[in-house]
Amino acid sequence: MGHITIPEAEEILDREFRVLDKGFIRLVDYMGGDARIVQSARVSYGEGTKTQRKDKDLISYLLRNDHMSPFEQVIFTFHVKMPLFVARQWVRHRTARINEISGRYSVMEDEFYIPSPEDVQLQSTGNKQGRSDEEITGEVREAVIKKIDDSCSRSYADYNGMIEQNITRELARVVLPLNLYTQMYWQMDLRNLLHFIRLRADHHAQKEIREYAYVLSNIVKIVAPFTWEAFEEHVLHSMKLNGKQIQRLKEELETTHGDLLKELKIL
Repeated sequence: MGHITIPEAEEILDREFRVLDKGFIRLVDYMGGDARIVQSARVSYGEGTKTQRKDKDLISYLLRNDHMSPFEQVIFTFHVKMPLFVARQWVRHRTARINEISGRYSVMEDEFYIPSPEDVQLQSTGNKQGRSDEEITGEVREAVIKKIDDSCSRSYADYNGMIEQNITRELARVVLPLNLYTQMYWQMDLRNLLHFIRLRADHHAQKEIREYAYVLSNIVKIVAPFTWEAFEEHVLHSMKLNGKQIQRLKEELETTHGDLLKELKIL
C-alpha cells in the first residue's frame, strides 16, 4: 500500500476551525489513517488490507488491549492559534514537534483572549485548580471582563511604546500578559494525540483547552473514523477499576447474581 489519501480529510485541509474568541486550529497535513494502522499491525504476517469490517475489528482489538505502536504510524500537523496560558499547558505534552512564533524575532499582535461572561466563575473550594458552579452576578462578570480588557490595553501600549523606542523585542515582550495569543505548528502521532485528547477533553481540564481538544477530536474522527469509534468505546466511555474495587464488585455480584455469573463463566 502506498500513499494514503482520505477524501474527507482532504476537504478540511487548511480550513480554520475557530476556537475561543480569536483562536483556531488548522489541519495542515496528515500522513496515514485507519488503513495505515491496519497495514502496520499486519506487517509481521505479510498480509494486506482485508475487508473494512475486519480492519475495524482489528483496530478495536488493538485499542482495547493497549497495543498502541501501530497508531504511531499516523501523523498530524496542525497550525494552532491559542492564548499563551493554553500554550503553556499544551507543550507539557512533550511527544510533539513544535515551532512557535517568537517574540524575540516578531512584533506580537494586539490580540488577547477575553472570556465571555459565562466563563467568568469563582474559584472552586474543592478543586484547587478548578472553577466553581456557584452563580455570580452579571455585574461582577462584566467588571472582571473590563479589568482584563483594560489590563491588556495598558500592557500592549507599554509594549508598543518600547518597540517604537527601539527597545529590544526580547525585553519589551515581558510586559505582555498570559492571555496574549500565540501561534505554533504542532505535529504529533495519533497515539499521543489520543492521549492528549483523553486528558485535555476531560471535565477536570481547564475549559479553554477543552475547547481545543474538542476540535482536535472532530479532526481525528474525520481522518481515522474507525480509530475514533474504538477510542470512544474503550477509552473515553470506559472506566478502570483498581484491585479493591474489583473485589468489592465481585462480592456484590456473587451475593446478588452468583448463579447467573457462574453459568456465564464471568466469576
